[in-house]
Amino acid sequence: MKIEAEAALVTGGASGLGEATARELARLGARVAVLDRNLERAQQVAAEIGGTAHACDIADTESVEAALDAAAAAHGPARILMNVAGIGSAKRIVGKDGKAAPLADFAKVIGVNLIGTYNISRLFAARCASLAPLDGGERGVMVFTASVAAFDGQVGQQAYSASKGGLVGMTLPMARDLAQHGIRVCTVAPGIFATPLLLELPEPVQQSLAAAIPFPPRLGKPSEFAELACHIVTNGHLNGEVIRLDGALRMAPR
Repeated sequence: MKIEAEAALVTGGASGLGEATARELARLGARVAVLDRNLERAQQVAAEIGGTAHACDIADTESVEAALDAAAAAHGPARILMNVAGIGSAKRIVGKDGKAAPLADFAKVIGVNLIGTYNISRLFAARCASLAPLDGGERGVMVFTASVAAFDGQVGQQAYSASKGGLVGMTLPMARDLAQHGIRVCTVAPGIFATPLLLELPEPVQQSLAAAIPFPPRLGKPSEFAELACHIVTNGHLNGEVIRLDGALRMAPR
């Protein structure tokens, strides 16, 4: 699918990997809707790339429907969905006080990262399936954002790893399910990237994290994630696949 002139949605588009993806889509000529819970920051990004901003909580169906309606009113029906929104968590199952970790903490991460991603994806897919097919029968593309933690999660990452592992497990069956509608589904599993949150860590910590990456021995660039996500859109034979983007990193237990 060509990106130029197509309407695209980017969840979590106000910062980090989502912002980089929104910027790359706009550079390639897409009409970009930046979806994020942080509307103020989303508006700043949208203004800089010539897109639109919409408040969106992917775990809330009414919020998603409103954002999709507003984006469609501005840019027309979207054929591209970049699922980048997510939250992190690190908590041991049994704390230092001997008490079990709160179930609500686990459920919150699953609710946003896995259920939220599925929520907006199902709603996007239903709209996309009604569009006229492009050359080759394609109607749309969606990309999930997992993590290397889906495969080698560290101590305390039970909720985060489970949520990202769920996205990995959902990729192929969703691609098979939506094949009849001409909608492709792929997932990118990034390693350690230089996002704003990570860059807040002390420099020695950043250097230590980078040194663990075999090659190149540096943090990933958000632009590299964005380039891969956009390549998935333009490469029509990529479907049902999970791609690690990690410089050959395999995370240690802690």
